[in-house]
Amino acid sequence: MTHLEVKHVYKSFEDKPVIQDLSFSLQKGEFVSILGPSGSGKSTLFHLIGGIIVPDSGEIVLDGKNITGQKGHVSFMPQHPSLLPWRNLLDNVLLGQELTGKREVEKARSMLAAAGLEGHEKSYPHQLSGGMQQRASFLRALISPQSLMCLDEPFSALDEFTRLEMQKWLISIWEQYRRTVLFITHNIEEALFLSDRILIFSERPARMLADISVPFPRPRQSSLFLESEFFDWKRNIYEILRGEKTTGF
Repeated sequence: MTHLEVKHVYKSFEDKPVIQDLSFSLQKGEFVSILGPSGSGKSTLFHLIGGIIVPDSGEIVLDGKNITGQKGHVSFMPQHPSLLPWRNLLDNVLLGQELTGKREVEKARSMLAAAGLEGHEKSYPHQLSGGMQQRASFLRALISPQSLMCLDEPFSALDEFTRLEMQKWLISIWEQYRRTVLFITHNIEEALFLSDRILIFSERPARMLADISVPFPRPRQSSLFLESEFFDWKRNIYEILRGEKTTGF
């Protein structure tokens, strides 16, 4: 079932195009990553999908409904946790639900326990590590009622070891709930490890260079990083990003 459709979207700022005739779709329950150079318009696309800004042309359709320019239809996880410092962990996780008039406290407690955060419900953000804050930020997006999650480089500020642990944790939680996820990253390995598909964007203005189906079966383990096929896919994607290859695999 098609969940999200981006149809011929064009966006410019001060007459300079940022996104050029971009079209793609997501199926319900897919995990799709967007991979592209810095400044290529990936975050602008998220602002368009979230209704924060409006495209110059084209439309965005969610579950068959045109949501172009409309807010409140997606849950969002930014690069930094953005937890409210005056709210404890449990209340931060419940924030998205509160905005829609619904608080599922026991469900939130259960998810915090599954995320290894049991016993920290009353803790404040400054009392938590970066990884713990990121887990809470993801749970806040996951427990929100919107069916589409947009994750904008959520692990970019973490050290390499914590980032790998967060990737493994994220994929285990996602496999339980199977929410539709659109995930921005600059990291080819991260995209290959997490995703069902990878959309490769060009330099600005963003256009689609490739739409790749990732072949590795789920569930995935960190040993995948060491397999020769994984290295082959990483090299091919790198060549597409550098303009050395124009076709898929």
